[in-house]
Amino acid sequence: MSRASANAAWSNRDGMGRGWRNQVWLRRSDWLVAKTVLAAIALAGSVLLGIDVIAAFAGELGDVGEGDYGAGTALLYILYTVPRRAYDLFPTAALIGCLLGLGALAATSELTALRAVGLSKLRIGAAAGMAVGLLLLAMLLIGETIAPSGEQRAQSLRVGAKSKDVGVVSESGLWAREGDTFLNARSGRIRGQDSQAYVELDRVKLYEFDAEGRLKSLAIAARAEHRDQRWRLFEVRRSRFFERHVETENVAEEAWESQLSPEVLSLSIRRPRYLSIRDLQSNLAYLQRNGLDTSEFASALWARWFYPLNVLGLCVVAIPFAFGSLRSGGFGKRLFIGIVLALGFFVLQRLLVNLAEVYRIDLALAHAGPALLMILGAWLWLRRPLQAGA
Repeated sequence: MSRASANAAWSNRDGMGRGWRNQVWLRRSDWLVAKTVLAAIALAGSVLLGIDVIAAFAGELGDVGEGDYGAGTALLYILYTVPRRAYDLFPTAALIGCLLGLGALAATSELTALRAVGLSKLRIGAAAGMAVGLLLLAMLLIGETIAPSGEQRAQSLRVGAKSKDVGVVSESGLWAREGDTFLNARSGRIRGQDSQAYVELDRVKLYEFDAEGRLKSLAIAARAEHRDQRWRLFEVRRSRFFERHVETENVAEEAWESQLSPEVLSLSIRRPRYLSIRDLQSNLAYLQRNGLDTSEFASALWARWFYPLNVLGLCVVAIPFAFGSLRSGGFGKRLFIGIVLALGFFVLQRLLVNLAEVYRIDLALAHAGPALLMILGAWLWLRRPLQAGA
């Protein structure tokens, strides 16, 4: 082999070695970014969850002493709701964590060093997204399993402690007693807001017993609602039991003379946004079959479907700040930017959803709009320097 051929071979081998070392360095740099962001999200989530739990427990102390509802029961109630609270707070924690993590790397010039060895802003953003994605998968699993189950257990515990005449059973729904009459409702919801709010129950059964414990009558109603200080039953089929025969009648609508408290019942009703996707779809199908207003459950369902997109949108918008304003300034500045961005995002989304409900605009567009705008803006910002050769 000639000297020139040998030199060329060693040069190629040296180049291959440098390429392999660069690939290893890139993998290590991805891990550095992901690990920093992951730790920052965990810290932000823990702090937010801790503050939320303490505030919620303080709020429950005002109800201590009502029935058998003591401080221990209140604490257990809050603990059951921790998975749901973590799920709700994760988008904000992810945004603040990305800002803190990337901001810390920018403040120590580590992002500048990573850019100097050939990492693009897009690659750094993808490494941060890897950390967010791992936590997001865990949150999605929690949101569909542990969180709804824990919320149901919490409501059942709270109602059972405050009132001996009301209980919640996961298999058969809500049970309540008034004198010799027992009520069973498969599901329920709170309609309206503030002074216009009222309780609505679905698939209601009323069992009336006599003094000797024998069943006197059974009424099955498609729906019951408490409005204007009174109960009304809809699509009622009532059977009265006598010693030798049964009388049955069907009524489209009737008043139900009952002093059953709607406030107590409302404690046992889970809000739509606390339900799993399967439960939301089931309730939505029932409302559609009966020609009832579906906006509240439809909005909650779309919020669930677009939850990953909202988290992604909030985290992507942190990347431009990491390469810009977060290079200078401390922890307080990054935290302030994160809180402002999170509040702005949720206010905008809530405004768009309310407008969509009022003007009958597609709810999917209202829920996805803010996140898509953030992702588009960040993507354009990331591509601009790439096209310029930076």
